[in-house]
Amino acid sequence: MPAKSKAQQMAAGAALSAKRGERKVGELEGASKSMYKSMSEKELKDMASTKQKGKPGHKH
Repeated sequence: MPAKSKAQQMAAGAALSAKRGERKVGELEGASKSMYKSMSEKELKDMASTKQKGKPGHKH
């Protein structure tokens, strides 16, 4: 599932790094913490690898 905004893509990247053990889970906040808990590593990878070109900063 592709990210709908740059902010969502960055949150997925943060959650993915925590899943892989590259970042502490306690450092996550908001959407990235929720994504960490509810999504698999593959889902996070797919979302984090979405191209940013043409994406809004935030989805309203």
